[in-house]
Amino acid sequence: MYQLYCRAYQSVFRMVTPFLPWRKPEILEGENSLLHLPKLIKSKDIHHVLIVTDKGITSIGLMEPFLKGLNAEDIKFVIYDQTVPNPTIDNIEEALAMYRVNNCQGIVAFGGGSPMDCAKGVGARVARPTKRIPQMKGVLKIRKRIPTLFAIPTTAGTGSETTIATVVSDSETHEKYAILDTSLIPDYAVLDPILTMNLPPHITSTTGMDALTHAVEAYIGKSNTKETVQCSLDAVKLIFENIYEAYSNGNNLKARANMQKAAYLGGVAFTRAYVGNVHAIAHTLGGFYSVPHGLANAIILPYVLEYYGDTVYQPLSELADQVGICNPTDTNEQKAKKFIIAIKDLNERMNIPKKVKGIEEQDIPTMVERALKEANPLYPVPMIFSKDDMFQLYQLIKE
Repeated sequence: MYQLYCRAYQSVFRMVTPFLPWRKPEILEGENSLLHLPKLIKSKDIHHVLIVTDKGITSIGLMEPFLKGLNAEDIKFVIYDQTVPNPTIDNIEEALAMYRVNNCQGIVAFGGGSPMDCAKGVGARVARPTKRIPQMKGVLKIRKRIPTLFAIPTTAGTGSETTIATVVSDSETHEKYAILDTSLIPDYAVLDPILTMNLPPHITSTTGMDALTHAVEAYIGKSNTKETVQCSLDAVKLIFENIYEAYSNGNNLKARANMQKAAYLGGVAFTRAYVGNVHAIAHTLGGFYSVPHGLANAIILPYVLEYYGDTVYQPLSELADQVGICNPTDTNEQKAKKFIIAIKDLNERMNIPKKVKGIEEQDIPTMVERALKEANPLYPVPMIFSKDDMFQLYQLIKE
């Protein structure tokens, strides 16, 4: 009965989705494309921006050319750089206070998924000043334009520069949840591969596997469109062809650019077709133990795909064909299993662990409840998990 309810909910949502105000960000793309952003900001009659980033970005001076460009265009700015991995409600409220005190007109998200999530949270609070962040949890709780948002990803993974999602952690309850609203799609996105050149290998690998998870979960789900199918296929191919090169040879600008494109395409795919149980589990690990999101997804993905069994043989066989790892005589089951093995092989080659350290047995029941609450009834997953299913998966992934 519960499964019927979930499928009915998903069917209704699938029918309503095409009527939502979808859009894509305008893209500045290519080497040194960031240098063109200050003029663009000025052309939008924006004279004071809040820049949301983190200490890692400010400490290495990655923003300096951009800040010089803002000064040259006489655009005032304030920088919030206290964003932590798995950004908290406190981060959002602190950045919001800076936005208000300085009479900002726009927001620049500069960094990985965490600064972008924080920046979107600020935008949501500006748009809905009487709503607290927990009140916006879930789907379509904003429904009002946020300040102009410019997204500058410095990793190739989250796809947040094109998605409707912001993911927030509550430091008091250890809950991590998503706010989903079309108003959160950035207005502009800068895909400048130079910004990813100095990423440490472990960040390159885990954020890249995050992008792969987005594309795979979108593709195997039941809410695909013609566009999301193609974006997922293209993203998976680009990742398999470029992630190890970007990881092992960080100065390969072409591989870096291809991974940025893959992350963007994965974002386009899952913002319409949604993610699945991998993300639901990963969010609990981030909330309880601050496990980086990309790392959690990378570890969990093959376990969940194996657990789905024959419900995903057909779509995974198509992805296996896309990346050219099969023989002509292979069955769909053989192709699907080869695809999962290929994911495990990528993880191993990039020194991503097979298990998650530090999971406490007493936390698992709460994490199971929260993962199920996130996944069901919204995510159009191939197989709707029960409590027992979720519990078994936590047992499989924990060290």
